[in-house]
Amino acid sequence: MPEGPEMRRAADELAAILLRRKAQAVRFGLEPLRAYESILTGRRITEVACRGKAVLLRFGGGNTIYAHNQLYGRWYVQPRGGRPRTNRQLRVCIDTREHSALLYSASDIGIYDEDSLARHPYLAKLGPEVLDPHIDAGAIERRLASRVFYRRSLAALYLDQSFLAGVGNYLRSEILFVARIDPTLRALDLDRNDRRRLARASLAIPRRSYETGGITNSPANVRRLHAAGQKRGKYRFWVFGSAGKPCQICGSEIARIQLSGRRLYFCPVCQGY
Repeated sequence: MPEGPEMRRAADELAAILLRRKAQAVRFGLEPLRAYESILTGRRITEVACRGKAVLLRFGGGNTIYAHNQLYGRWYVQPRGGRPRTNRQLRVCIDTREHSALLYSASDIGIYDEDSLARHPYLAKLGPEVLDPHIDAGAIERRLASRVFYRRSLAALYLDQSFLAGVGNYLRSEILFVARIDPTLRALDLDRNDRRRLARASLAIPRRSYETGGITNSPANVRRLHAAGQKRGKYRFWVFGSAGKPCQICGSEIARIQLSGRRLYFCPVCQGY
């Protein structure tokens, strides 16, 4: 499933072709939404936003398209009338004079007015956006120490969008590794220095992923591995997807376990497991 950085980059691409432009045509691939095609066609897109793992497209008149990609959804940007080579099912098509914004395969799509959007069950439970430039490490430290979250396992907490919106499975492994935190601990097991490192990594790693198009490894490691002829898949992450391979810090074997129903990768030595 795409995580916060990928969804924010998708929203950026959509904003570049949609924001403040008039929708010349709007079409939906889901029957219950087709009644809105004539309502939205001809209206200007006034906002393109990303909340957690959902994209919000606000139209003049007060209606917003909510679209959560879930596991298989994907946005494409094409010259108007163009279509990507894909076997996916088209769910949303928004044409401007020059471009088409196309959403394939997603099924969690709806049209909401201001009041109903504010009550949307997914949006209403979201915590702070991990990519929000206004959130700082101190705010995350306070959330880790909060009674609402401090008894939760970190493995579960870092998949909970009410704790931090936009963090998913690969970011969970990478954040915990960079912070040198045992993934089986609870928030209350951490001392102040642990919380500080974890809070800083919770911001730095998603922001690096957003800026680099999905790379969470350090720039120095990326340069070294790239110079050695390694492909992107080999240098993209610190630990995620690297079970059985040597840790890039200490050389120990990276381990994989299932925590909170999802695969998690870590270094037993660096993270004190």
